[in-house]
Amino acid sequence: MSPALAQREVALAGVALAAAVVALAVTSSHGSNRGGHLNPVYVPGGGWYTALAGARPVRYGTRTNCGVLLRTKTRGVVDSVLPCNIKLFVSFGRSPRILTQVVARRPVVPGRRFDVTPALAEDLGIQGIQRIRWVYAR
Repeated sequence: MSPALAQREVALAGVALAAAVVALAVTSSHGSNRGGHLNPVYVPGGGWYTALAGARPVRYGTRTNCGVLLRTKTRGVVDSVLPCNIKLFVSFGRSPRILTQVVARRPVVPGRRFDVTPALAEDLGIQGIQRIRWVYAR
């Protein structure tokens, strides 16, 4: 290998390393939920969407088609339209809003918009099928 070629390869590696550091810095401050940096994206007029939701049993220890490992503490929603891992705030009754995500994409029980994991249903206080409020998180 010629010295000029080795010098070019080292320079390109340095540029790639610098680009990776910048990308990590940008995503760590804007794309993360650590520390509660996400905010609701309200419906025009300042409101929430409403939808019917109910708990659906899950097989713990399995991975969903979104790649989420289902555990007893997994809090998420199943939807047939929204993309995997999209973040949502959900609320029911007087419960505080809870940040969650789409953990699986598949048809839900007819008449519902979302199926929710048992842990999320418990946190929300849902029994049976209930009308919940939801908005996107950003």
